[in-house]
This record gives sequence, structure tokens and C-alpha cells, in this order.
Amino acid sequence: MLTDFAKLETFLTVVREKSFSKASAKLGISQPAVTQQMKFIEDYLDVQVVDRKKNGIRLTKEGQMLYSIAIKIEKCVANGEKELLKIMNKDVTFVFGASFIIGNYILPRFLNNLKENINNEVSINVSVSHEAIEDLLDKKIDMALVENYVSNDDIIYREWMEDEIVIFSNQQLPARAKAEDLLSYKWVCRNPESNTRAIFKENLDKANFPDCDTFDVTSEVTSATTIVQTVLHSDKSLTPTVSIVSRNAIESLLKSGALYESRINNQKMVRKLYIAYRKDRKHDAFIDNVVDYLLKIK
Repeated sequence: MLTDFAKLETFLTVVREKSFSKASAKLGISQPAVTQQMKFIEDYLDVQVVDRKKNGIRLTKEGQMLYSIAIKIEKCVANGEKELLKIMNKDVTFVFGASFIIGNYILPRFLNNLKENINNEVSINVSVSHEAIEDLLDKKIDMALVENYVSNDDIIYREWMEDEIVIFSNQQLPARAKAEDLLSYKWVCRNPESNTRAIFKENLDKANFPDCDTFDVTSEVTSATTIVQTVLHSDKSLTPTVSIVSRNAIESLLKSGALYESRINNQKMVRKLYIAYRKDRKHDAFIDNVVDYLLKIK
């Protein structure tokens, strides 16, 4: 078993995520595959290593011992991979395809560290999620970072981080908006096909708030940049002009006091961001190294 680190990696992920289903999403494999690999470990060792509970999993005594061993092996494997990458350095550019929010606001935060980590230049193509996935399938990019899960049998998705969507304005808003607040604002809306708008609608329904179709909409906009600039420069002497956007896109403007944020009641509007790569590169050392790095910095 020690020569097959994939199974130990599955074990470590189950322990860290405290869930078979969450481990499945992180590893980009099916939940039955996770269960099968965990069963293999327990059959191989002839002991139970985890207890499955309603609220997660708990390591047995033997599981705790295995966890300590697996951590040591993981560190050795990570160090070995770094040495291998030095040998494999191809002096090529690693190309990301990224959705707007990720490409313009999240990825640049750690781009220089990533370049040092993989010993290669890095390039980012910014587009919408489905276009990034198309570029991935056409082999125009090495990896896609997206907020939409576009199902395809040739692609592995790994859950990465959460992205919060907030209501925002250039005027002070209540921290927890009520239905009557939302109905009183002037809205710059996302286009109907927008993933952000779909998440907003879901959260309105969850809070039993009126649908956004009933709001006072002044315009519909596709670009997040246009939305931010429109709200930022709206007339402060009038009824607040508001919209919704990823908090990552306006974080600096919130800190400077140029914009203000609000949420629906006590709800957080969040969506998952994903790392995506082609299955035919599943065992590619460069892909593995980039994925490992991204999962650590989330």
C-alpha cells in the first residue's frame, strides 16, 4: 500500500475534510471510489481506521497512527516532486484560463509565488467559465479556474475556495437588508443568464424575499467592471443604486469607504470555485504541483 500514495492521499483528504463526499469533491473522483479506496486500506491493514458519524468521521486509534505515518510520507513525496520538477523544467509558459473574478482579482494575489513554485512563467486568459472549459478541452490552456461546474467526462474538477457575493452601493446600507430595503433601491442587474444572478435568486427564495424581477431595475449589465463603475459613480443624493458582485472584486473599495456592502438577512451568498484540468493530464507532475499549491493557499 505504501507504494500507492493515491490511496493514502484519499485517506488524508477524508480526514482533513471530515467527510467522504467532500473528499470526493476535493480529489475529483466519485464518492464510491473514495469508499472503495478507504475499504482497501482497512482490508489491507485488517483494522478499522475511521468511524463514520452523522456529523463527520472520527479516527480510530489505528487511524491516528496511520495518519501520522501518511503525513510523513506526504512530506517526502512533496519534496521529491519539487526535485523532479527541477529535472523536468521545460522552460514553457503554464497557461491558466480563468473566469473574470478569479483572473482579475484572486489569481494575481499569489501569481509571483506560483511562478517561483513551478519554476515556469505563468499566463492568464480571462473569459467566462464555459469559454475557459472549452479552451481546456481544445488544449489551448493547461488549467481552468472557474465558478461554474460544466459537466464533462474528460475533465476533473477539484473544489477550491468559496466566493461570497454581496449587495453593494456607494451609499451606506443596512448590514442585514430586509425585503422592503431591496424593493426601495434602484438596481443595476446582472443579465438573466448570469451565474451570479442565479445564486442571488436562490438566496432570495431561501429568505422568502420577493423575486428580483419585481425590483426597480434601471439597467441590465453583463460586465462586473461596468456594474461596479456604474454603482460607484451613481448620484448619492438620490435613492441608493445597488447591485450584486463578488466581494473579491470590490474588497479594496470597501476598505477605502468608497463602497458599502449588505447581505440578505443573516445569509451569506456563496458559490464554489473550481480547479479544472483534463483527465489525460491526471498524472502530469506540473498539473499535480499547481493543484497542490492552489489547494494550500485557499
